[in-house]
Amino acid sequence: MAKPFRFNLERILDIRTQLEERARMELGKAIAACQLQEREVLRLRNELAAREASMAQKKNPTAGDFWLWRAYRERLLQDIVQAEFRLKQLEQARERCREAAVARSKDRKLLDKLKTKKAARHAIEQNIAEQNENDEMASVRYQPPVV
Repeated sequence: MAKPFRFNLERILDIRTQLEERARMELGKAIAACQLQEREVLRLRNELAAREASMAQKKNPTAGDFWLWRAYRERLLQDIVQAEFRLKQLEQARERCREAAVARSKDRKLLDKLKTKKAARHAIEQNIAEQNENDEMASVRYQPPVV
């Protein structure tokens, strides 16, 4: 009777699979945060462009309008710089998460390949053992009688 295949490192493979899934989830979160920040930067740039256009269309602006516009524009530019800096940080974090996910995936795939090879080797060994057993039985059954 053939013994069932048992992979000695199955628990480690399960742990590596869990680590890979966790790394993928972290990568998904990092990608979502990066996209959210990209939308925020775009929103701020659009806000600046819209306000510049509205100020350019204004006829006979007063000194107070210029002062308010200049203060508002400076603050928007500061917000854009901060948002772009935060975007760079998030992109770096996303790249680190991507590298971690790739490393975890490689670790799991390595063990997966080892499991596949060992399973194939086990199947071959079991087939050889079964064939030897069958050959032994056949030779015992069909032995010529001793005279």
